[in-house]
Amino acid sequence: MASDLPATEDWRDACDADALADAIKTVQVAGTELLLIRNGNDIVACERACPHEFADLSYGHVAEGRIHCPHHRASFDLADGTVSQGWSCRDLRLFPARVADGKVWVDASDIATSR
Repeated sequence: MASDLPATEDWRDACDADALADAIKTVQVAGTELLLIRNGNDIVACERACPHEFADLSYGHVAEGRIHCPHHRASFDLADGTVSQGWSCRDLRLFPARVADGKVWVDASDIATSR
């Protein structure tokens, strides 16, 4: 674990920070496939499957702080996971992510409970 990350959480090394050149990268953390998304200067970690119809969000696109599902017009706010108006599905699950020591770290403490 990186020295400047809190010891009380379960921070896992997801990838090298340089590997996140594209807006969306699929990674495996604690046995679960997640997406790492570059949103401006922020890194967001979220579940890979759309909560609506379980489409693979790695084929979606990021625009104006939202990830857009490749199968329909729903989108999710990358700040809090809320789904766009008019969709009757739960919000997208987000997980804490940080860059430290040249790596992207994801807090895996809630990953097992989100499956």
